Amino acid sequence: MDIEGLTRVGFKHLLALHVMLDTCNVTKAAEQLSVTPSSVSKTITQLREILDDELFFRDGTSLTPTPYAVEIAPLIHSMLASMNGLLNQARFEPSAFEGRFSLSMRESTFELFAHSLAKLSTDYIPKAKLNIMTKAKFGFGALHSGQVDFIILPHDVSQPPTNTKELVWEVVLQDELVCLMSPEHPLADVELTVEHYLNSQHIGIAESELSRPYFEQTLRQQHGTREVKIVVPDFGAAAVMCHQSELLFTCSKHWADVARQAKGLTVKTLPFEYGKVAYSVVWNRASINDPAVQWLCTYLRELEVSP
Repeated sequence: MDIEGLTRVGFKHLLALHVMLDTCNVTKAAEQLSVTPSSVSKTITQLREILDDELFFRDGTSLTPTPYAVEIAPLIHSMLASMNGLLNQARFEPSAFEGRFSLSMRESTFELFAHSLAKLSTDYIPKAKLNIMTKAKFGFGALHSGQVDFIILPHDVSQPPTNTKELVWEVVLQDELVCLMSPEHPLADVELTVEHYLNSQHIGIAESELSRPYFEQTLRQQHGTREVKIVVPDFGAAAVMCHQSELLFTCSKHWADVARQAKGLTVKTLPFEYGKVAYSVVWNRASINDPAVQWLCTYLRELEVSP
């Protein structure tokens, strides 16, 4: 162990880097740390010299982390989470907590659990801040680096979503898939068959981090490949397209039951086996040392679908 080298790195260095990786903005980082922007700049400059890396470079008007800064972000997050757990070993009191929780999810996932999340903010953590970000921007990398505490998302249970051992997945809501279509669609008043499904054009959802959906693989292997005509970022946009076209949309039944965008659409059972689907809460194993994160994890395990 390099004792002399470790004496040069203080807790404030690690905390400043962690917040800077989260915000990529000196002013915003200073606000979170309750210090001046010049103090943050000075601390990052010291850390640059210690680690022999620029850590951030200016890209126009914004700051971008260097590859090395991105690489060490999960380690910094793990160290701070462990230290936070050490400093807060006493019983966590959510009503007195004045910190911040960060969740990442699709817009459609938020719509499904909005009631539980609103209740969390108003009834359980009234003094804390709850930041809910889009998964498209704050995905698994943000979970590794500590930018978000949890991700909530729908996925196939039939196959591992990712191979990252540091991430823990826990199912909070079992679900099934259904096919949505316009009530004016030629198939709206008939039983949906595999042939109907394959001969139609479909709407797909953009997803860069999860494996190819198991139902897609099963469909292709057992029956054939469907034609995805349009790809959109979320369920809501897909439902809107269903209202305006003869495209089919395969999605979560729970979402279809509660979503305003899906109202008025015809719902059909899929005519083939597709495995199991669910909504899961995902977190970084290192973060669970934080008593606040432990408490939130327990709350999220009992999420209820919005009425």
